[in-house]
Amino acid sequence: MNKLFYIAFAGILLVACKTPSGAVVKSEAPVSAKDYPYIEAFHKGLQYKVLGRTEEAITELEKCLTIRTDDDAVYYALSKLELERGNPDASQQYIVKAHEIAPENIWYIEELAYMYFEKQDFEASARQFKKMVDKEPRNIDWQYAYSEALMRNGQNKEALEVFNTMEGQIGKHPHFALQRYNVLMQSGNKSAAEEALLKGKEEFPNDASIIGTLVDHYYQTRQNEKAEKFLVELVEADPENGRAQLALADIYQRRNEMDKAYDALKKAVASPNLDIDTKMKVLINIQEQSSEIPEEMYPIVDAFVAANPESSKAHSIQGDYLIVAERNKEALEAYKKAVKLDESKYPLWNQVMVLQFEQGDYEGLYESSKACLELFPTASTVYLLQGISANETEHYDDALEALSVGMEMIVNDRPMKAEFYGQIGEAYLGQGEQSAAIENYKKALEHDDRNYAIKNNYARRLAMMKRDLDLAESLANQINKAYPDQALFIDTKGMIQFARGEYSEAEKSFSNAMLLSPKDPVILEHLADAQAKKGNNEGAVQNWKLAKEYGSKSKTIDKKIAEKKYYAPEL
Repeated sequence: MNKLFYIAFAGILLVACKTPSGAVVKSEAPVSAKDYPYIEAFHKGLQYKVLGRTEEAITELEKCLTIRTDDDAVYYALSKLELERGNPDASQQYIVKAHEIAPENIWYIEELAYMYFEKQDFEASARQFKKMVDKEPRNIDWQYAYSEALMRNGQNKEALEVFNTMEGQIGKHPHFALQRYNVLMQSGNKSAAEEALLKGKEEFPNDASIIGTLVDHYYQTRQNEKAEKFLVELVEADPENGRAQLALADIYQRRNEMDKAYDALKKAVASPNLDIDTKMKVLINIQEQSSEIPEEMYPIVDAFVAANPESSKAHSIQGDYLIVAERNKEALEAYKKAVKLDESKYPLWNQVMVLQFEQGDYEGLYESSKACLELFPTASTVYLLQGISANETEHYDDALEALSVGMEMIVNDRPMKAEFYGQIGEAYLGQGEQSAAIENYKKALEHDDRNYAIKNNYARRLAMMKRDLDLAESLANQINKAYPDQALFIDTKGMIQFARGEYSEAEKSFSNAMLLSPKDPVILEHLADAQAKKGNNEGAVQNWKLAKEYGSKSKTIDKKIAEKKYYAPEL
């Protein structure tokens, strides 16, 4: 059903759901004083109906039927009430009865016509509509409905006659060309159907509905060249037709006219007339099927977001594209907006938290993980992220609480438990409980002795505490053997050497680490510490300043620079 017809037909369907203004539905039979119980029940029923008290209204009106069975108004009212409470069969019985009592009442006929239509009894519906049209031959809404019932019942010739009648009454209109096309196609006369459309195109050369139907017709009949010709005309007549723009983008892509293809695609995703799920599907397919996303796609994604600013899905797609482009900071902002618009999607929270973790935004991760746990209290990974971020932001009590709760949710996952024990060790160390920290690091390695990140953290903590340095060295040797070119692991070895007072060896290790990661503030500070211990205060100050410039979070860095001497880190 095309748009114009749908609007007109929907309008009369709405009329059918209420008593039309001016409708009089009452019995002609006289009512005497002795019928007072009947009158009282009738009035009560109508009052309850107005108040929306359907069951009580039905009860009162049914009382009327025990007194009199010939009042069509009662049957009509009961029909409406039964429809309200979702009982269409009873509603039909009552309206049929009302019609039998008052067969000339146009409103009863109308109710029957639409009721039969909804039940898909199009033959009966068409009969009732014919009665209506015979009574009011200039009622265009009824004629539309009549023609539709005739079409649905396969009475195509009669439907065409109704179109001709309407056209004679209100003049030519694109809708009539479209309806003639539908009828003729339904009759199997494709050539006549095409002629009806082309004639309509001559009469209304810029009507988008006719052009769009021509595009569909030619694609369905495999006349692709004609379809593509009219598709170009369609987007000129209706530039906000998102589906037409999508189809045009596909054509241009197949012709390798990529500039035109991107332009059409951008217009499609910006179109308010194309549903967001279709737009998303197109953008997702492009991302998944491209080994490398073209730069031209990013303005298109931006246009998609601009057209759907309140859609979590739009910001999520933008985040996915930005991740591929390695624009992770922008991706994080996109996912944050997506979460703000729809906090019920855990994958969006996960993207936010992972990016915050990767970017070292522990303050943000601390807040995000806390908010996420309120919505997803059984997600063990989020408890781990809450523990990590709490440790990094020195909320050690919160870290221990989150990690303890999360630990209880882990079943048969020893590597995950190792991660939890490692972070519990970090929390205890932050509280100054060195023995408890070491105990939990040991448990971590008991659960997963292949976790080199935990081994590295354990070795660094032992070096900082100057405890069990032989064990620390053994751990450092293991990880450096497995990963010989990792700046962080080489730095760990230097820390152990520094803790033993082997400052020359430590300086070499830190220098080697710095070659691999020249802007790492932690490694620069360690190198400066070793230089200071060897008496090279000038070189030490220079590297301390660099460490600060590159974002050192050391609590003693300013003091070292100001006094030009080494100070041990605060544990």
